[in-house]
Amino acid sequence: MHGYGPTPQQQTTSRPSPATLTAVRVILVTVTVLSCGLLGWVAMLRLAIVTRRPRDWFLLAVVIVLNVALFAFIMATPDDPDEMSDAAVLLMLLWIVVLLAGVLTYYLYVEIRHYGSLGSPPPYSAPGHPAPLLPYQQHPAQQHQHQNQHPQPNPYTVPTPPPTPTPAPQRLDQVRAELDELSDYLRKENREGEGR
Repeated sequence: MHGYGPTPQQQTTSRPSPATLTAVRVILVTVTVLSCGLLGWVAMLRLAIVTRRPRDWFLLAVVIVLNVALFAFIMATPDDPDEMSDAAVLLMLLWIVVLLAGVLTYYLYVEIRHYGSLGSPPPYSAPGHPAPLLPYQQHPAQQHQHQNQHPQPNPYTVPTPPPTPTPAPQRLDQVRAELDELSDYLRKENREGEGR
């Protein structure tokens, strides 16, 4: 039971800050690239822990098996590069490139998508404490109350009548009349000039 005030919010999946996520991604990508893919399982382990999906755990096991097989293949090749066949070099190179590209692409795509679906972290919030409401924000319960209420008219306002069209000013009528007289006079003068 809770007393007065807002009810405590249940802790949802916490989202690290964007700077922390970027730093972790850079470190894991760097470790995977510098180890030529042999430590790609580290990125996949993080992904499986974060998403908790069976598919990611299965892919982690696949990456571990591929890494162990690659390590065994590298150990089985002769130490002298002149004794290695071109096919063995090409196979090892393709294995490393495909493993690197696959692990990094999948890891970055799924992790970015996972944290993107969680939304952005609330501003000014500490772990376990909800963010304070800004002056223009309302508590969700208040929003619900406001949605159910109809707007109430203000009893202190006086309704204003719609504006009535104002008659044309007298000056405008006077100018029209003078223009009509002038045009009649000019027509009359024009007819007299043609008659001569």
